[in-house]
This record gives sequence, C-alpha cells and structure tokens, in this order.
Amino acid sequence: MKNTRALLMILVSLLLGLAAVTVAGKWINEQTRVDASTVFVAARDIDAGTRLTPDMLKKTDWPRGSIPVGTFQDIESLQNRVLKSHLVLGEPVLESKLAPIGTSGGLSGVIAEGKRAITVRVNDVIGVAGFALPGNLVDILVSAKDENQKPFSKLVLEQIPVLAIAQDVGRDDTKPKVVTAVTLEVSPEQAETLDLARSIGTLSLALRNQVDGQHTDTHGRRISDLLKQPVPAPTVASAEQKIIYRSREPHYESIAVIRGTNKTETKLTEGRGK
Repeated sequence: MKNTRALLMILVSLLLGLAAVTVAGKWINEQTRVDASTVFVAARDIDAGTRLTPDMLKKTDWPRGSIPVGTFQDIESLQNRVLKSHLVLGEPVLESKLAPIGTSGGLSGVIAEGKRAITVRVNDVIGVAGFALPGNLVDILVSAKDENQKPFSKLVLEQIPVLAIAQDVGRDDTKPKVVTAVTLEVSPEQAETLDLARSIGTLSLALRNQVDGQHTDTHGRRISDLLKQPVPAPTVASAEQKIIYRSREPHYESIAVIRGTNKTETKLTEGRGK
C-alpha cells in the first residue's frame, strides 16, 4: 500500500514538472518572438556592383532593439537592387549599401553620385606591386618634362578611391594582384587633371593609409633638387683672434685690440693738431 502511494506521488510530481517546463518553454518562445524581428542578410559574400537575387539572401531573426537602420523585412523590396558596397556572409542588407532604384548592375552602380570612373594603364611598378586593391586610397604622381625639357615629378591628386583592378570590383581579397589597368573614382575636375597628367608623362600610384586624411601641398621635385649640395656653415672667427688697427683721431693716435667681442684701445701720443 505504501509503495503504491509513493509511486503515485512520484508520478504526480513528474507530471507537474513536465507541465511547468512546457509552460515555461511556451512563455520563453513568446517573449523571443516579441523581442525579435525578421531581416534579410547576405547568404554569402557578395561583391559591389552585383544585382541581388533571392538565392543570395536569407531571412534571420534579429533582436528588435538592435536592428540597424535601413534593413528590409520584405524580399520583394530587394528584387533587382544593386549593391554599391561589398557584403559579407550574415551581414544585413541596408538601404545605404544599395544603389538607387533602377540602377543597372556592374561598375556604374558602384560610382558615387557626382563622381566619375576613369581607368589608367599600370604595370607592376606603377600599380604598387599589385597592392592597390578595390576600396584602397591612392595618391597619383606624374613624371614628365617641363617647357625647358627638364624632368620633374609632381603629386597631382590625393586620396583617390580605387574602384576596380582590371575587371574585378571585389573587395574581399587582400592578396596583391598585378594587373594592367586600374579604375579610379574621381570628380569631373580630377578627371581632367588625371587625363592631362597621363598625356604629358608617366603616372605612378602611391598607396596611402585608409584613415590618413592629411592633405600635402608639394612643389614637385626636379633634378636640381636631387643633386643639391649642402650649404657649408659660415666660418666664425675664433674668440682668441686678435685684430689690431691704428686709429688716428684729430687730437691723438691710438691702437685698438679686438678679442672676440671685446675691444681695448691704447692711446699712444697726443696728436699735433691739439
């Protein structure tokens, strides 16, 4: 009898425990659904200039309190939109990373408003040994001859973004790539400067730090600047050097002795005119 009662109590306890776990699980799931929202993220790495398709995206739950501004909950809103910056796996798709509606895919969708894309021919030296990759910033120098046929080198443009190397706009690869052409993003005025510079001489790219926004105003360099000899320091007379001279005044004759900055004068005789 006692064993039967004990087994009954154990069974009731198990049932009550199972009911409590079920209720708690449902409450937690409801709280999670309340505090989370669905957003679309990249299902794989996607290069800039790519036109989005449903297979490139996936839905995921995102904490409602930390959803970035500009996310999408409807995949129809992302149909045929073009990326203007690279996306990595799991990164949410934001309006700020998309080109305007109606933009065609490819490089044109990456160019910022008011900017232009211009391509320059490079080799392994001009292209910084292949380290100038899409997304990097470069300075541009021109080496040419002036109106007197004298060589010079001048920094003509600074902080120019690299849009593409050859036909590649991908920004996820950090390995150097030696290519024959680099496409740069410039303003219309900078495009004119660059076009003139490459018509008169040879261009070189100088890779710069991504966060270095300092502007440098240079005067260029010529052969005379490279071969300039250091100016010798002026010779200073020794403090012990003696300088003696004879002074004739209207009333007497004297000898002055100068040692460094000290001057002593000795009267010899009174002048005859006195």
